Amino acid sequence: MAERREDQDSDEDYEVVDLTDYARRHQWWSRVFGQNSGPIAEKYSVTTQIMMGGVTGWCAGYLFQRVGKIAATAVGGGFILLQFANHSGYVQVDWKKVEKDVNKAKKHLKKKANKAAPEISNVIEESTEFVKKNIVLSSGFLGGFLLGLAS
Repeated sequence: MAERREDQDSDEDYEVVDLTDYARRHQWWSRVFGQNSGPIAEKYSVTTQIMMGGVTGWCAGYLFQRVGKIAATAVGGGFILLQFANHSGYVQVDWKKVEKDVNKAKKHLKKKANKAAPEISNVIEESTEFVKKNIVLSSGFLGGFLLGLAS
């Protein structure tokens, strides 16, 4: 039995596989969508990329503007109603307690902000890499987003 184990060890050669290199060559979208999928810069012309980025950017900017206006109106209206209720005597607000709680929350946020989560840095790195790989599409998106905010 000992002889057999020695034979197996000498006959088997192991190959070391670098997983980062393998992952770079075999992207997940190739397995899911097929071999023709990949970075958009490889599949479409510059004009098409700029148009796709511009249209999606304009839609995102327009929606961001509309939702932002609605949210600002809701928050501002709520604050005005709270002030009206306070001055009318319906609500009594202990402003010293509010100030104390806000300062406590600020200190807590400052402590947490200094320790950035590793997930945030990973997302930033992935986003930067995407923008570098698809610079034409990204610049079209940014231009469209700014136009959507302005319209």
